[in-house]
Amino acid sequence: MRLLNASGCLDALTAPETVRALDAFVTKTVTPLPREGNAPVRIAETDVGMLNSIGLANRGREAFLGQTLARLASAGVSVWVSVGGFAAVEYAETCAALDARDEVEAIELNLSCPNVDEAPESAAEIVAACREATRLPLFAKLSPATWDIADSARAVEAAGADGLALVNTIRGFALDERTLAPVLGPAVGGLSGPALKPIALAAVFACRRATKLRIVGMGGIMNGRDALEFIACGASDIALGTVLFTDPEAPARVRSELHAELAAHGFSDAENAVGCAHDAASPVHFSPLLSAG
Repeated sequence: MRLLNASGCLDALTAPETVRALDAFVTKTVTPLPREGNAPVRIAETDVGMLNSIGLANRGREAFLGQTLARLASAGVSVWVSVGGFAAVEYAETCAALDARDEVEAIELNLSCPNVDEAPESAAEIVAACREATRLPLFAKLSPATWDIADSARAVEAAGADGLALVNTIRGFALDERTLAPVLGPAVGGLSGPALKPIALAAVFACRRATKLRIVGMGGIMNGRDALEFIACGASDIALGTVLFTDPEAPARVRSELHAELAAHGFSDAENAVGCAHDAASPVHFSPLLSAG
């Protein structure tokens, strides 16, 4: 089991000690051209988690490759690059540029950002284009905002994905208590944190049944017990997101708590616990969202 951060939830250059407590660092999403992102307010707390509407703000592919990547690699942990775009060819061009860089261990394809317009091509079409452009491992980051996420997982597996990142945030909305105006500048944002956890667990469970792809589980993981539940549903690796905003020591803490949880349940290590929830579950009891078809 490897411990990562969720893309956009940790700045490696300002929090190097937190990064070094991870097994791999996932970058903010890189787009071909620089993006200023959405208008403020971009981040807001809610009773059940956090809303964000960053809008993929980043310096663009050229600056990332020419300046940022080498600095990230110097942190001493493996680097996964999150890649975004607004057409399959844009994703593929960035993947091709990353293919020649020794600093990159894997690519996460951000196929489901709720704060920007999506590419017109399907997730599978984007993965297929990227597969032709790079030999690096490709992890498809999927949205939980689909009735049958297992079908999407099968499609990206057939297109050449090596793994899944589950899940991205889901659209959410909050009003100012006093004015009743939208809290976020763009009004709607991506909801993360504890409220996302049951949705993310359902997605991991469904995709574990539907594919043989390695799964990075994320969505509301706050402690070792949460991490164990993702592993039990089928995640082989874990990513921390919202918790990093409030607890920079979360990687070490969650790792320690997870080891204790595994021991308490009789598992010698995390690999032996992967998918154990499936042993006690019957497909008859689940909707199409959880069925492998």
